[in-house]
Amino acid sequence: MRGFTLLILVTMSVTSAYELGNPMNQGISGLAGNGITDILASRGTLWFGTGYGLSFTADDGLSFTSLGASHGLGRGSVSALYVGGDTVIVATASDTLIESSGGELIYGSGLSLSLDGGLTWEYQSQPPPGFTPVQNVTYDIAVLEGTVWIVSFGGGLLKSEDGLRTWEVVTPDTLIFDPGGNLNHRAFACCAVDGVLWVGTAGGINKSTDNGATWTNFSYNSQEYSISGNFIVAMAGQPLGEEQIIWAATWKAEGEDEFYAVSKSANNGATWETVLHDQKAHNFAFDDSVVYVAADAGLYKSVDLGRTWYLFPPIRDSVTGDVVYTTEAYSVYARDGVVWVGTADGLARTRDNGYTWEVFRAFRSTAAKGSPRTYAYPNPFSPTRHNLLNGEGHVRLQYNTLNSTRVTIRIYDFAMDLVTTVVENHPRPGKGDYSEVWEGRNDYGDYVANGVYFYSVELEGDGTYWGKVMIVN
Repeated sequence: MRGFTLLILVTMSVTSAYELGNPMNQGISGLAGNGITDILASRGTLWFGTGYGLSFTADDGLSFTSLGASHGLGRGSVSALYVGGDTVIVATASDTLIESSGGELIYGSGLSLSLDGGLTWEYQSQPPPGFTPVQNVTYDIAVLEGTVWIVSFGGGLLKSEDGLRTWEVVTPDTLIFDPGGNLNHRAFACCAVDGVLWVGTAGGINKSTDNGATWTNFSYNSQEYSISGNFIVAMAGQPLGEEQIIWAATWKAEGEDEFYAVSKSANNGATWETVLHDQKAHNFAFDDSVVYVAADAGLYKSVDLGRTWYLFPPIRDSVTGDVVYTTEAYSVYARDGVVWVGTADGLARTRDNGYTWEVFRAFRSTAAKGSPRTYAYPNPFSPTRHNLLNGEGHVRLQYNTLNSTRVTIRIYDFAMDLVTTVVENHPRPGKGDYSEVWEGRNDYGDYVANGVYFYSVELEGDGTYWGKVMIVN
């Protein structure tokens, strides 16, 4: 669930549960993956949905535990997350090759429920049985009066009243379920706010005050003051005393006059105001009256409920110098002045309004037993597609040091001719894991040709270690 949590009222006996053992990714430092799509908190624990499983920290980021299929979660990436009290619900997704489509399509790989804060899990296959196995992906989860609601694109809007065991398709109109032709049956976002269920689809925003029995639809141009677009990818409620503001990421759908923006309503949908025009928003977080929006352009902050906005600059770790090589922010969580933001290139935290940052990233330590002393990631690497920041792609060359040293890294082509020097005599203090980055260019500033390239990591007083990276554009 994006940006809003409720206590779940479902009770359920756990059978065939999985016990929490060692972390899924032995040797992985920190998070399960670097693509952080959800950040939620409950009872002092922060939960992170990543592209390689679920992670959590119970000690404010000092350590992370990662969970995956071996612990009772579905295979693949976390596509939706709900936490409330000791209850955690995780939806996962993977992809498969479909010959008729000419490529890979995503499919939901199931839902997992824990009633004890992640100690044990019960897994259920993607509901409902008999639906299309592809494009049936759960993108959001809400809980209202003991009913679990999920939005699953090809599977539509579904509810379970018995702890995820059985499901019922609910259409937010009076028509027969038809995700192929009815855009309002293609559900993408949901939240429960003060007893009201809000569901975002490709056909606008739907509101129910009776837990899904009847609905009101809000779409582009259906009101004098309407939402900006009918494709709703995220929704959240901001509590302000006795009032609530509903926020929605409203993207352009099929209407020529629709546009990307954030739409908000302070009167339960009677009227809407649009802000952050032409921005693709992904997620929301609130710290009392302060609003945060995770968007393609980065992380936005407003202290006046959306009248004005501040865009945080690119993120760099204030101690290590590690850079987040993307502007896209996918998720955000904020409380008491502390802000966490999830990106496609890791997780970051600031305690001082972005003046300083800490960056957390998943990587396999080259100091681990059996690991090479250096490797490149992503690999293969595309300088025009991977880790883009200011128009430049970046590949990380990972290594570790045994003590204080100086590092020199050089890139060579297949004929072992020198292409460029990445760093030379760069000081690294003490024992630790480090990485340097290469943009895929030669000494003349040109992108190198496709192919395999070798690189050397020279550590003063230690030795020279070799790795390779494939360039694909």
